[in-house]
Amino acid sequence: MHRERPYNQIRKTQITPYYLEKHPASVLIEMGHTKVLCAATIEEKTPFFMKNSDVGWITAEYSMLPCSGDGRNNRDTGSHRNGRNMEIQRLIGRCLRTAFNLQYVKDLTVTIDCDVIQSDGGTRTASITGAFVAAMLAFRLRNISSHVCEKKIAAISVGMVHNEILLDLDYQDDSQAQVDCNIVMDEEGRIIEIQGTGEKKPFTLSELDTLLSLGFKGIQELMVLQEQALQTPPPPLCKSF
Repeated sequence: MHRERPYNQIRKTQITPYYLEKHPASVLIEMGHTKVLCAATIEEKTPFFMKNSDVGWITAEYSMLPCSGDGRNNRDTGSHRNGRNMEIQRLIGRCLRTAFNLQYVKDLTVTIDCDVIQSDGGTRTASITGAFVAAMLAFRLRNISSHVCEKKIAAISVGMVHNEILLDLDYQDDSQAQVDCNIVMDEEGRIIEIQGTGEKKPFTLSELDTLLSLGFKGIQELMVLQEQALQTPPPPLCKSF
């Protein structure tokens, strides 16, 4: 099946802030048919390994709802934790901790729950992009200094399909990808994390440069949407944290 978008175009993307009425530090991010609900919670405690520390903690949880994709997958609970989900939530947490100054959340733990409602590729990158906005909403509702944000971050996938370099892979693209990369960057194009593999063929340094440049283009577009979401005024009677 032929891809309908140009190689350098992201999927139609919408970021809806204050998505949950009872939990306003929440965002629904939709990238094509992929939909992820990101909700931030701030608790007055820190993990045991942060005892007597001058900084707080930011972490994430990631899961795919049982019917988010084709068929049904089991819920990720108890001792039956899905290794892929655990790897992705660690990725989200790592990336968020680079974006924020943890001294401003001293004695606090910020948890971002990222739940995939519908999956069509790029769920981890959509989660990172949405989680950043959810965290920012939580900090604003908690009246935490704006200096808590040290850098804006977003994430996107790039890859090579049928020897063509593509931006923002959906499931159809990803299933045929010769090269598959997930890229997290800040607003200056500095790399926070790259997850890349030559699944069906190795790729050159020149191709990697092209992938990174294309990824940064997509990330800049996502950051415009992030800022639009953050400029949206809170709903009436929106409760603070």
